[in-house]
Amino acid sequence: MNQKNGPIQLKGLHSTRPMPVMFVGHGSPMNAIEDNTYSRYWQTLGNQFDQGKRWPTPQLIVCISAHWLTEGWALTGMQSPPTIHDFGGFPPELFAQQYSAPGSPELSIQIANTIIQPRDQQKAHVDEHEWGFDHGTWSVLKPMFPNADIPVIQLSMDYSRHPSKHLAVGQQLDFLR
Repeated sequence: MNQKNGPIQLKGLHSTRPMPVMFVGHGSPMNAIEDNTYSRYWQTLGNQFDQGKRWPTPQLIVCISAHWLTEGWALTGMQSPPTIHDFGGFPPELFAQQYSAPGSPELSIQIANTIIQPRDQQKAHVDEHEWGFDHGTWSVLKPMFPNADIPVIQLSMDYSRHPSKHLAVGQQLDFLR
């Protein structure tokens, strides 16, 4: 709930029961292509959303990645965000991985308009060209949602802000649940 304006409903999404908020550390990017405890857990977790087994199938996934560091907060705002291989020293099989989930420029703009940045009281920036899905996002989502059919928006972290400011931005996103 936005405390100034009341509840927020994004145009294009319908209301559901509250969805879980998850912290999922990705560990080694190799977990995206290896069969191991981590990848199997992510598959099991993703299956809990399949056809509403435990939770409704998400209409949108918003990932906050510590690999996309910006001044101020930004959201990916392209229809087809690229897969970014922001690492080195791994086998070619990992660099060949793609996660082609759609983005949602319209929803990115709506969400950006709800985030008031603590440093300057401006709205978050929508990145229409530069970033995409870095391995902090795709290496986890690929095993969880292998069909890549749920729109994904990635949110950056403002590297110059105190953790309390990140918490404040996170609280502004509670309406997404």
